[in-house]
Amino acid sequence: MADLKTLREQMANIATEARSKLSEVTDATDEARAAEIEREFDAMMADHDKLAARADRMDKVEKALRAGDAVDLDRRPTFENRSAPAVDEGFKMDYRAAFAEMIAAGGEGFVDHEVRNVLKEHRVQTGGTTTAGGFTVPTELATFIEKAMIATGPMYGNDLFTVINSADGRTFNIPTVDDTAVTAEAHTEGTQPTDDGGKDVTFGQKSLGAFAFDSEWVRWSAELNADSILNMESLLGELLGERLGRIANSKLTTGSGSSDVEGIVTNSAEGKVAAATNAITADEIIDLIHSVDPAYRSSPNTAIMMADATLAAVRKLKDGDGNYLWQMGNYQAGIPQSLLGYNIAVNQAMDNVGSGVDSKVMLFGDMSKFYVRKVGAPSLYVARERFAPDFGILGYIRFDGVLTNTAAIKHLALAAA
Repeated sequence: MADLKTLREQMANIATEARSKLSEVTDATDEARAAEIEREFDAMMADHDKLAARADRMDKVEKALRAGDAVDLDRRPTFENRSAPAVDEGFKMDYRAAFAEMIAAGGEGFVDHEVRNVLKEHRVQTGGTTTAGGFTVPTELATFIEKAMIATGPMYGNDLFTVINSADGRTFNIPTVDDTAVTAEAHTEGTQPTDDGGKDVTFGQKSLGAFAFDSEWVRWSAELNADSILNMESLLGELLGERLGRIANSKLTTGSGSSDVEGIVTNSAEGKVAAATNAITADEIIDLIHSVDPAYRSSPNTAIMMADATLAAVRKLKDGDGNYLWQMGNYQAGIPQSLLGYNIAVNQAMDNVGSGVDSKVMLFGDMSKFYVRKVGAPSLYVARERFAPDFGILGYIRFDGVLTNTAAIKHLALAAA
């Protein structure tokens, strides 16, 4: 398997070749040839994006290893001897060993008294779920699940958005204020400052609750259960994380906010409406960017968000001087792709340029003004009799989201008709 450096070199080569290919289209190129060149360009960029996804995964692994976040395989419990404790120390790993044994056995009812006591004690000490079959996920597995969730889309991650972690799901309010239109005034010596209330700060508030979602049952085969060495954290993390990640990304993007998670697109303000119902132009993207106050354009969390199909169309756009708006970045140096100098977040839960009239196809602004609230760690439910001779695993998670300042993030929508 290619290392990260090699992948980035391959990506840079493909991007250079793709740009060169697209440059073959001129005013003199007939439509048939132009369409053929664009198809070749799209195929090249599809290969580029596959490599980019692999590079991103490898980069996350390397960062996790450097941070000591990866789980050492030598410390995993083995299942050749079901009663053997994990090779580690302290209460945390005792619970992890008991949890692993419970999963391998197919449920709490299929382990010995000692293991059940550890599980019960942990639930009491951590305030975990008391529902039959429900268990707080060990820290290592919770980390794998969250990483898999983040990989399915940008909304559940910690990089762009403001994340609040809480132990319970009680609703709380976040104070909001938009003071960007208010300025100070010149002061005249010997006079009292104006005190007519005209420039008082007006505060609002946004509420964050907690909405529950589950992965639906993941079937666990008897053959896999019988493996002597089981990389439980990565396997379960991938299975459950991808399922939970899809719903989390979707809800945090387009949730209605009415007895539901509020999505970032749903309450974003209108920045620009395109002239066409199935395409956007370079000028319209520039107008979207400048519809956001400069106060929100200089944040390190300022970004452009769109679906991959929209990005494919944007990659072909040029400004009035013939320069491409999209920049491939320096993959060898780890510099990401950008659009007009801003980082790009690809979100497949958003509408794209082919979604039809009124579709909100692009977001721009300070993404830190969108809050993601995570309630506790994921919980896990195990069932054996229901799926005998196999058994099933179900993941459960609670979260919410809210856009605290609609002036900070705006959207570009396709024309109404």
